[in-house]
Amino acid sequence: MPVYRHQGRREVYYELYGREGDPVVTICNGLAMKTSHWAPYFEQLPRLGIRVLSYDMLGQGASAKPVLGVGFDDHAYQLHDLHEHLGIERPYVLGISFGGVVVLKYACLFPERIGGLLPISTFSELDPQLRGHARNLYIGMARVGFDYFLDLLMPLNFSNAWLERNAHMLELTKRLGVVGNELYAIQNLMESMRDFQSMTHELVAIRCPTLVLNGEYDTLTPRHHHDILRRAIPNSRLMIVPRMCHAFTLEAPALVARIIADFVQAVEQGSWRGDQSVWIAAEDPAAKDIATPYPEPFDPLRNLPLDREGKLVTGVTEAKSSGEKPRRTQARKRTGAKKSDKT
Repeated sequence: MPVYRHQGRREVYYELYGREGDPVVTICNGLAMKTSHWAPYFEQLPRLGIRVLSYDMLGQGASAKPVLGVGFDDHAYQLHDLHEHLGIERPYVLGISFGGVVVLKYACLFPERIGGLLPISTFSELDPQLRGHARNLYIGMARVGFDYFLDLLMPLNFSNAWLERNAHMLELTKRLGVVGNELYAIQNLMESMRDFQSMTHELVAIRCPTLVLNGEYDTLTPRHHHDILRRAIPNSRLMIVPRMCHAFTLEAPALVARIIADFVQAVEQGSWRGDQSVWIAAEDPAAKDIATPYPEPFDPLRNLPLDREGKLVTGVTEAKSSGEKPRRTQARKRTGAKKSDKT
């Protein structure tokens, strides 16, 4: 079993796949995840020219646990030490949910040691709703058990379509999660949320190319959390993944692998543009263009077709994949504006 001893004491389990010399993407787990959750990526990313490193944070999976008093900074230093141990320089770093906060911290603490950043389904500050979710999940786990914690997460993590297709596997999936983790270890990890302070003001220090990813129907970490990242990180873009919820990396691995590979390729080739724009991912991983710009004049933080002034837009034709701006034909007719009118 591949492990290294963090600070010479605690074992950290990791897996590394792909050709030496290819760009490395390091994956940081969500709270109740473990390395094996990323198995589809161990095959798909190397085929796309990406070397992939996955590991269990202290307190997770096959790594040492339980671990008391470990904060997000500690996890970032642990990740840095793992890269040092493996001789990996300037990796691309991906983290989902809890792990997304870890990689944001990593990018802030080691700005010269990162090639690119992919924060997914995550946050840089806690609003009342997210704080409430965290509190309820913690209480459910502490008072009932880890299996109940996973029960609470299932409908937040996955779409209706996925839950229906995999209804026969849900109990087995939950049991594997219980076996691979430990109640008190995950409880200790969650306690780092109790004292979490906003790190949004730190994000301006992140200068590397950054692709922020968020599921369209993510109700645990909704879109506004990711828009905060987009606006705060100078060299960034936000990409919305259609029809997906919080754990879309598990639901659509082929699509996410393609998104990761295209991002890395753009950075490696020097064609990445971190213009803080918003994009919509394709639903087909084999699509010619993996994403298209979010159409104007819609506000990307709203589900209704509202413009950026909060007014309902009616009769808007769909934007073409080329990025052509939609036409407000009915809106113009309704207001009596002439075709030649310009603002």
